[in-house]
Parts: sequence; structure tokens; C-alpha cells
Amino acid sequence: MPGRLATLLGLALLIAGCAPTPPSGFVTGTSVHHIKVGALDRSYRLYKPAGVPAAAPLVVMMHGVSGSAKEAEKDYKWDELADSGKFVVAYPDGLDKAWNVDGETCCGRSGRDGVDDVGFIRAAVADIAENVGIDPAKVYATGMSNGGIMSYTLACTTEIFAAIGPVAGTQLNRCAAPHPMSVMHIHGTADPLVPYGGGPGYSVINGPPVPDVNAFWRNVDRCLPPSATTDGPVTTSSAGCADNRGVVLVTIDQGGHEWPDFATRLLWDFFAAHPR
Repeated sequence: MPGRLATLLGLALLIAGCAPTPPSGFVTGTSVHHIKVGALDRSYRLYKPAGVPAAAPLVVMMHGVSGSAKEAEKDYKWDELADSGKFVVAYPDGLDKAWNVDGETCCGRSGRDGVDDVGFIRAAVADIAENVGIDPAKVYATGMSNGGIMSYTLACTTEIFAAIGPVAGTQLNRCAAPHPMSVMHIHGTADPLVPYGGGPGYSVINGPPVPDVNAFWRNVDRCLPPSATTDGPVTTSSAGCADNRGVVLVTIDQGGHEWPDFATRLLWDFFAAHPR
């Protein structure tokens, strides 16, 4: 009997070894993907909820300096919202934990070496479109700090996004040929790193005042004059624009350099209401 049991066990192990392994590609849940951009191997995480439609919305969420795709997925709570909203979320990794937002002054190796982060994000979106299927009218970009600045760079240099949602960022790209798209910017007035009123603050960021950036996009999007509402420390200035676009500035009185708890839900509601 022991010999027969050993034979059966060996046969079971042999069959298990020959069985196909579960797919390691674009599976339900979180998966990690690598793509070649120029000479560099780049990576991004993708969260795909169960029951996602064949042509799903896509949100690209970019971390700040010293952050990572893994940390962004953990910290900003997009996965939970994707489960109920049935959209996919991409978390790209900046090279050496930073993004090249203007090719000159910011940030770290990515800026110094002229890393093609715009090309990387384009390639990641194309990779997801090919392997998962996304609605090209519902592709959105958001980010924290350096990642928020990167979302403005994408708005200035690509046509693939319907809306962007920078948080605690600003626009450093000269944006000579902006593409009309909806914008929701969230920022605290006491941000010491990316000052609401512009200037260098306590970092290498030396950008324009946030209200000036908002006015720039209202002009690009051919908007009506904005109207403002205030709820406690939060003031929301909203402008309706041509072709159902919107430009919104959410100002948090005495808010710091942070991602507010309400930001993820607010951004998703804005994105969902403003496809291309």
C-alpha cells in the first residue's frame, strides 16, 4: 500500500507540473508590466477590477518625487473606486522615482538626462489599449506633486487625455501648443514645496501662481467666467467650457503639500463627467 501511495503521489505531482500555469499578464487585480522606451526598460502597475467592460475608462496615476507606483497604488485609494466604477488604473514608475516634466529644471535624473517620460506614458497607454481594451474618449491623467506637474506636461504635449487632475502640482512646461481638455486642479494655499502663489518655495519648483495656470486653461478651453462656492476651508471655482469641457480649481485654505482625503472621489466624478 505504501508503494502504491507513493506512485499515486508521484503521478499527481507529475500532472501538476505539466498543467498550464495561471496567466501572468493582464489579469484581474494588480499586475506589473515592462515596456522598452528607447534604451530604457520602464514599468507600470495596472489594476483591473473584476467585471470591467471591454472598453473601460483608464486613469493614469503618477506618483511624486521619491515615490513609486506601488506606493501610489497603496496611498491614493484608486483601486477601491475602480472596483465600483469599473475602470482600470495605471500606476507608472518614474525613473529614479521622478518625472521629467520640463526637460530643464525638474526633477532629478529624469530632468537632467532628458528622459522621455511623455513617450513612456504614451507607450503604457497603448500597451493597455492593446491588451485590455480601453475607451479612447475616457483616458485621464492625475498625479501628486511632481506627478501632478507631469499631468500638465502630458496635457501640453499629447492628445490622448480627455481630462487631467493635478494635485499639489503646477505647470512648468511652456505649453506652446496646448490641446483642449478638461482640468481639475486641487491645491492648498500653505503648500511649502509647490507654492499656491508661485515661486520656488522650499524646493526646485519655480512655477507660476496656481490661479494663473487655471486661467490659462480656461482660455485654452474657451470657458465662461468661473463661479465659486465655499464649504469650510475648501473653495471650488468652476467654469463651463466649449464642447462640454470644464476647468475647476479646488483651493484648500491653509492646506499643505498633500493629497486630500476627498481628492480621489472628487477627481473620478469630474473625469466621469468629462469624456472627450
